[in-house]
Amino acid sequence: MGCPTLVVRSVPQVSVGAATVGGVPSLSRRASVRPRALRASAALAALALLVTGCVAGKQATPVSDGGPTHSSELPANFDALLPDGLDPAFREYYAQQVTWDACIGGSLECATVSIPVSWRDASLGSASLEVVRSPALGERTGSILVNPGGPGGSGVDFIETAVGLVSRDVRQEYDLVSFDPRGVGRSTPVECVDDDVLDRMTQADHDLRTEEGRASFAAEQKTFADGCLERTGTLLGNVDTASAAHDMDLLRVLVRDEQLHYLGYSYGTQLGAAYAGQFPDKVGRLVLDAAVDITQTSDEASLGQAKGFELALRNYVTACQAGPQCPLTGDVDSGLQQIHDLTERALANPLPTDDDARPLTRNLAFYGIAVALYSDDSWPYLTAALRLALVDGDGTGLLQLADMYNDRKPDGTFGANSFSAFRAVGCADSRGSTDLATMEAERLKILEVAPTLGESFAFGGLVCADWPTPVVEIDYDISAKGAAPIVVIGTTGDPATPYESAEALAGTLESATLLTWEGEGHTAYGRSNSCIKEAVDAYFLEGTVPAEGLVC
Repeated sequence: MGCPTLVVRSVPQVSVGAATVGGVPSLSRRASVRPRALRASAALAALALLVTGCVAGKQATPVSDGGPTHSSELPANFDALLPDGLDPAFREYYAQQVTWDACIGGSLECATVSIPVSWRDASLGSASLEVVRSPALGERTGSILVNPGGPGGSGVDFIETAVGLVSRDVRQEYDLVSFDPRGVGRSTPVECVDDDVLDRMTQADHDLRTEEGRASFAAEQKTFADGCLERTGTLLGNVDTASAAHDMDLLRVLVRDEQLHYLGYSYGTQLGAAYAGQFPDKVGRLVLDAAVDITQTSDEASLGQAKGFELALRNYVTACQAGPQCPLTGDVDSGLQQIHDLTERALANPLPTDDDARPLTRNLAFYGIAVALYSDDSWPYLTAALRLALVDGDGTGLLQLADMYNDRKPDGTFGANSFSAFRAVGCADSRGSTDLATMEAERLKILEVAPTLGESFAFGGLVCADWPTPVVEIDYDISAKGAAPIVVIGTTGDPATPYESAEALAGTLESATLLTWEGEGHTAYGRSNSCIKEAVDAYFLEGTVPAEGLVC
């Protein structure tokens, strides 16, 4: 298989202050490891074995005035497949002809699908989605649409990983279908700034506790936002989650399924919930793993995620201090304080690395620490990087982890547009408060629950303050009344989507049942235990909903 199983997956849409938690972090597909860190640590050297390229896809199709090519052979039940109340202006998209070609080594099939730029205004032209599928191993009974999260995560890149996560028994009966959502990757993309500008943004520190720091950060964000509008155009205001969920219904019809069966991770749970809210009668078997609380405001989400990362970091420090070669001395609170002091030191005086032009800033240190908390399998890499920083004063290890998170290559280019897509979708869906007094009050709340890294989650309202398109208002019932049973999965030690978010989503969706994994890291199905696997497999294969309150 081209890609090894991801150690970590995508983070849900939560924009934070000096750093942005999101995109598609992965210790399995990131920049090359540098020699100095290889000499410093065997654990960091092992990262080199995880780095691989995954998919060479087609070029994205730009926005166009034309519509899709019509199919001359529609199925007899075509009208029954269509969603209720479909605007006739969009019927042509559901009736389009789709050509599947062998791709990605010949084992998979790819297609380019036309979508309307806006599901609210057909006159705005067409864009494209890049779609990939892994055909069922046996007699096909349907498709499972898979989303890796983000927003900004590439489903095309994720498909080979998904094949490894989903049980063979399920793949025997189902095609696995994934896609790059609107604005992402090989679909018509959001484009904002050149790589050198993005490189500076991911490195730059702004002390948002100061007026000067807030002003410089706000100016940086405005430059980015203006670039997004100039380069992306009309699509920028239409990359919201509700529109992407509508695209999923289009894909359901194009693969000729009466109902949508779906596996969504992280932000993918928000997409799945948006689908259920808009098309409750088309809901088949939906698994929403590492759930996002769709009722939260942006400020509430930042608070909750900061708390989740603090818990995960505390659990990491506890394990580190119980093992060999941990650089964090004293008790757990002392260990957390040492990490906090390291990040503050990086803010005042960035640590040297093996790249003289790229010292370790606090922003980069945050990314490097955060990415390793997505799975306890990644903890040894964090230990090695922290030992290098705390003992030798060398930020190389954390810089490498940060580059893996940001998909930055050694030449300074970025492997995908996940950063831009993450920001665009987040700002289309919601905005945090820009009132200074409110942001400061929120900052103090964050520091109460997350004293170690909490500063990096504060002042999130500045991120979208000058975004050039408005928030897209939700106009559907978020409880998805009338939908078939939905399975929501929460992990008790999840940093990015805390367990409380899964409880909240299960309570919001009228037909949802909560399945719990008592474990560490982000997501459960495919990386947890046989209890989760068997419960999800029985649901997909037989429609058996897990027992209410099942804890694995």
